[in-house]
Amino acid sequence: MTAPKTPRQLDRFGLRPAADAGGAADPRPARQVDGWIPIRDLHARHRHRILDHLLELNEHDRYLRFGYRATTEQIQHYVASIDFKRDEVFGIFNSKLHLVAVAHLAAMPGKGPHGDGSSRGRAMEFGVSVLEAGRGRGLGLRLFMHAVTHARNQHAHHLMIHALSENAPMLKIAAKAGAVIERDGPDAEAWLKLPPDTVGTHLDSSLQSLGAELLYRVRYNAMHASDWLRMLVTPT
Repeated sequence: MTAPKTPRQLDRFGLRPAADAGGAADPRPARQVDGWIPIRDLHARHRHRILDHLLELNEHDRYLRFGYRATTEQIQHYVASIDFKRDEVFGIFNSKLHLVAVAHLAAMPGKGPHGDGSSRGRAMEFGVSVLEAGRGRGLGLRLFMHAVTHARNQHAHHLMIHALSENAPMLKIAAKAGAVIERDGPDAEAWLKLPPDTVGTHLDSSLQSLGAELLYRVRYNAMHASDWLRMLVTPT
């Protein structure tokens, strides 16, 4: 039986850190371990958090995320245009409640792999961004799996990813899930056929959202309790 890892052996995502306590680098590549990662539902009140996250992306990361080198003004317009009544947005926070990964699941009513009126039915588009500090830990994959469940619960028949052909990590995630990749020069589209929703997918979605929200609130209250305590004990 494998001995459980101590808290010192895991990083803020509950994963193995890149270096040990003595500062020596772990020769193994960073990897995701089996376990739960809280994915929180984001709403209109979180627009500023989403904007701050996207503005932290460097020029190349913005290029991969949007398919062009998005300026600050273009990112501001994109965030302002998100329709939270139609679409779903998810985020992963670290232990300091910093938003390190964001996914946008956008509704595409009536659109299938072969355009409007396709017999393939309704589709939803998936987009994701992960800050450099959160990479190599499978956060993009977790958000993709989360989006698949939510798209099924929205009765979508397909999940679509529009990405640059050079965005190998994103296309690899889609291909491993069974998506059909269609390339057109520098652009690529991945179409993943979705099975119908089930009681299990709805239950999984509800429990994930509830658990992530509760954990966020616990961490938020703990952080602010520490701030208040410091204010009380610090002499004026």
